[in-house]
Amino acid sequence: MNKEEQQVARLNTTEETYIETIDALLRKLGYAVVTDIAKELGVKSPSVTSMLKKLDSLGFVKYTPYRNVFLTQKGNDLAVFLKKRQNSLQAFLALLEVDKDISEEDACAIEHIVHGETLEKLSKFVDFVQTTPQGNSWLECFKTYQKLGDCPYQNCPFMNEKKRQ
Repeated sequence: MNKEEQQVARLNTTEETYIETIDALLRKLGYAVVTDIAKELGVKSPSVTSMLKKLDSLGFVKYTPYRNVFLTQKGNDLAVFLKKRQNSLQAFLALLEVDKDISEEDACAIEHIVHGETLEKLSKFVDFVQTTPQGNSWLECFKTYQKLGDCPYQNCPFMNEKKRQ
């Protein structure tokens, strides 16, 4: 397990969601405060305060009561890592032509439970399909199959094998 995976393994889904929310607020507003975090997550301020104290003790945020919340380097590294995981999942779901809103929601949920090794391989698969001529042909065949139930290529090995079964 590499350093990034060790960081992720230390946090549960809720804790990771807080890191992502703080990161998003910092990017959007330039600051993050308890009330804004609570509003984004749909929770009460005391719940946010409790979680921030925990994340501070773990070294992911710098929290001082009644002040802005900041991600530490460790927290920022984790936020970048989580965003990368989510982007890989969204790219995969986009290949399958999943609706953008659904793919964002699903990617956010999946990223917290899927193993790092699985995501690494999924990311490589997405890169392959998007960058190689063979991957592009295969993807077009899949899209047609998804719509029509048949492949557009006369001698498609996938469809020929399926018809033999």
